[in-house]
Amino acid sequence: MKFTLSWLKDHLETDATLDEIVDKLTMIGLEVEEVDDKAALKPFVIARVLSAEKHPDADKLKVLSVDTGDGKPIQVVCGAPNARAGLVGAFAAPGTYVPGIDVTLSVGRIRGVESHGMMCSERELQLSDEHDGIIDLPEDAPVGTAFAAYATLDDPVIEIGLTPNRPDATGVHGIARDLAAAGLGTLKSGAVEPVAGEGECPARLTIEAPDLCPGFALRLVRGVKNGLSPKWMQQRLIAIGLRPINALVDITNYITFDRGRPLHVFDAAKVKGNLTVRRAGAGEKVLALDENEYELTDEMCVIADDNGVESIAGIMGGEHSGCDEATTDVLVESALWDPSNVASTGRELGIITDARYRFERGADPEFMVPGLELATRMVLDLCGGAPSETQIVLGTPTSTEGEIVGKTGHHYKEVDFPISETRRLTGLDVGRDESIAILTRLGFEPKGDAKGDTVRFVVPSWRPDIDGKADLVEEVMRIHGVEKIASAPLVSHDAVGETILTTLQKRTRAARRALAVRGMMEAVTWSFIPAKHAELFGGGKPELKLSNPIAADMSDMRPSLLPGLLAAAQRNADRGFADTALFEVSGTYEGDRPEDQRRVAAGVRRGTAGLAGSGRDWAGNAGPVGVFDAKADALAALEACGAPVDKLMIEAGGPDWYHPDRSGTIKLGPKVVLATFGEFHPRTLEALDVTGQLAGFEVFIDAVPEPKAKATRTKPRLDLSPFQAVRRDFAFVVDRTVEAGRLMRAAAGADKKLIAGVSVFDVFEGAALGEDKKSIAIEVQIQPLEKTLTDDDFEALAAKIVENVKKQTGGMLRG
Repeated sequence: MKFTLSWLKDHLETDATLDEIVDKLTMIGLEVEEVDDKAALKPFVIARVLSAEKHPDADKLKVLSVDTGDGKPIQVVCGAPNARAGLVGAFAAPGTYVPGIDVTLSVGRIRGVESHGMMCSERELQLSDEHDGIIDLPEDAPVGTAFAAYATLDDPVIEIGLTPNRPDATGVHGIARDLAAAGLGTLKSGAVEPVAGEGECPARLTIEAPDLCPGFALRLVRGVKNGLSPKWMQQRLIAIGLRPINALVDITNYITFDRGRPLHVFDAAKVKGNLTVRRAGAGEKVLALDENEYELTDEMCVIADDNGVESIAGIMGGEHSGCDEATTDVLVESALWDPSNVASTGRELGIITDARYRFERGADPEFMVPGLELATRMVLDLCGGAPSETQIVLGTPTSTEGEIVGKTGHHYKEVDFPISETRRLTGLDVGRDESIAILTRLGFEPKGDAKGDTVRFVVPSWRPDIDGKADLVEEVMRIHGVEKIASAPLVSHDAVGETILTTLQKRTRAARRALAVRGMMEAVTWSFIPAKHAELFGGGKPELKLSNPIAADMSDMRPSLLPGLLAAAQRNADRGFADTALFEVSGTYEGDRPEDQRRVAAGVRRGTAGLAGSGRDWAGNAGPVGVFDAKADALAALEACGAPVDKLMIEAGGPDWYHPDRSGTIKLGPKVVLATFGEFHPRTLEALDVTGQLAGFEVFIDAVPEPKAKATRTKPRLDLSPFQAVRRDFAFVVDRTVEAGRLMRAAAGADKKLIAGVSVFDVFEGAALGEDKKSIAIEVQIQPLEKTLTDDDFEALAAKIVENVKKQTGGMLRG
């Protein structure tokens, strides 16, 4: 939102300086983003041309002698056709930056003649597009004074950043109201005197979509003379970045910024029949004022006549009924529009206008008719004409007993405000009288006798963002002064504080660290993926489809992190980074309930991106990643999350997106699935349009059981055995379907005190073993704790190992 200082003072009587106004705006929540103090125009001075002689070597150039007010004529070479002796204009001396041509002047020679500066045109000072000649001022313009001050171009421009909840501050009057409430001046009356009209408005209005248009005001002004708007209005519009068009259009733009009330004018001669507010027909088209044609849907609201659509409601008018210099009769419109419909229409059509900006935030409904009266008054003052009576059409407002309903059917909200809430929520001690005074200055009206701690306020129509007592506390706080909130140190507690993070938060961080240590890079992917990808990974449920996706290929909430990671790996490969290892710890979705969201750690490795690194090596090329790389990653993440890795079961096979013979599932017991891993199925990669050797895993962090509570946080004592550890090898013949992990657990369970570890060092399959048989050789580490073991002790332990393996796996000791 931009405005000039003089514009603000049209609504605020104040002696405050620019710096004081800027500081106060920021302190009351209307943060100032930029201030243009017009310093760029200060070097330009008013100068008089004393003589204008023909250039000796150029027919179109003249050599001017210019008086800048100091009594020393300056020589200037000029090519303007209107340059003449006696002309008074704007002069720029050497060293001056000219914004219109983006040049800093210096003393130069033009066709052999020195030129010490230049006489400027309006375009060179960015005053307009006029550049056929230099600025021609009245003869009595004071030579030697600042041109910007004389032409009132030194008016500072202030730009504030508005939050979406402040539609009242989209007009200069609303900003002035806040400053006055903060004690920086007195708010001038914004009351609008009605303009009497003669006769009914000939164009009748019908509202067929009252849910999209709660109110509409219309009147005809006959016999207007449309032309350029006054210089002061043009200057203000140019200062805030708008291009003056003609008086009728400029008036509507001016009131849009002056009062936050968008308006529209129709050329009455181009309107056929009556006006109707309705939903557009599917596929209906309109050529808008920006000269673009838009195709509408049946969810959009339009103003139409017998010719068809004449305006996209609340956003932009149509080119056909626009006003130009030939306009003599004009229909002035002031309406109310549904904010959500304006927002969705503008977003779908890709149109951003000042009207949309205000209507989608909620324009003041009670200023609909006064806004039309103000526009009518300005049309009469600047363009002449004779107005008709105002035609006002409303929806059918409903009200309950005791409810306040405005002239336009607006239902006024009432909020109870306990005075003590300000102290409780902000720490500010604001007295009762001061609190009531602040809210009253902002337009809130106390209801009843206003006695006691709680006061009931009627919320003004221009503040749709106020819903409860906390909102009123915020109003009191920002006007009283946020800077008055005293700083206070945090309370120090003698006792050591309890842990803050939840178990899930701790495990999330631990999993991230563990996977990063293994050389994987963390990625952040979208939570929504294409429907085809979701179905491929077990998703695609109707309740997980987005009602308003940001793109057509982001329609479903993800059931797995793997599609996003696989796509990211492919994007890296397409850009020359073929060997990548990526991981992500985030949420997946199995339904639309909170308990259906899971915390998952997932990762993929591509090409040769193994744990030891990727790419080529002097000792030979690294092998491609495979199922065991993914298995190791999954186990590392599980171990970091506190899962009992030594008790886990690993079964062959996994979900359908993995290769059936190169994948696995990690379980805790027969039912609790903690992770899946493997190399991806070729069909999966083809469906995702992904190529290369890829392996991945998913660890379900929230499935890991909670750790048992410990009596103390102190680590247990480290007990080292003084006896030498002994290793013994065993080879067992088992069925091919028996997993090595199952055999290892059976061997370790023979004697949990003496057996410190079991590892596999050989697997063999051959005809000598028999059909569907294999040999698994294990090394058992035996750690005596109390005494040195004898041969008999070793024999007894070996017998127990063989017996336990036979019992649990059916394996026999290989001969």
